[in-house]
Amino acid sequence: MPPPDGAVILFAGYELDLKGWRHRDGRPASWTVEGGVMTVGKGDIVSCEEFTDAYLHVEFRVPDQPHVRRQHRGNSGIYLQGRYEIQILDSYGVQHPGKTDCGAVYGQSAPLVNRCLPPLYWQSFDIIFRAARTDGSGRVRQAARLTVLQNGGVIHNNLTLRGPTRGAMDRDVGRPGPLLLQDHGSPVQYRNIWLVHLPAVAEDGRDVETSKDNGPGWLPLHFPWLRRRR
Repeated sequence: MPPPDGAVILFAGYELDLKGWRHRDGRPASWTVEGGVMTVGKGDIVSCEEFTDAYLHVEFRVPDQPHVRRQHRGNSGIYLQGRYEIQILDSYGVQHPGKTDCGAVYGQSAPLVNRCLPPLYWQSFDIIFRAARTDGSGRVRQAARLTVLQNGGVIHNNLTLRGPTRGAMDRDVGRPGPLLLQDHGSPVQYRNIWLVHLPAVAEDGRDVETSKDNGPGWLPLHFPWLRRRR
């Protein structure tokens, strides 16, 4: 899916795009880019761009590793704000996906359904993320929430997160944070990564796409680029 007007392009398929990424220790990102595709290398990479509330689009492809044990088969992940991991894994054909399968909020919440395609097929996550709200002392007054579409279908709907997941960069949830792409030893590939910064609330004071009276069908009204998928 092409980025909409106003999107911040994090990776468009060029080696030059790596200048917008770094390793956790601050070194320049050293993953390889070939044919418009970025392949996981040694060490996690982190975007220089940080965000609070955002719509994110990430496309990924897991390798075909039939003889590798499941949690090592096509394993990677994306960390929202460097804190909340959405798992990437070869979970194709898993009948009852769990909290460590593809699309899970790692260790917290399994996807509602298994939307995985077979290995070597390009897949996508579209994520509407609402950051945690904190008071002046740093105490959380509203936990972070998200809605996730995998390959165009909802797998989390306005899910309240129970704090940062394992492997988070920090637990300072009141601050903006980057997008982290995880190295877990598998040659997972990425392309077409972008985000749109979102306003905090609608004019009437409600979070527009995550109000309690709105189901997933509400999303294209506020994010018109989703209509292209239908």
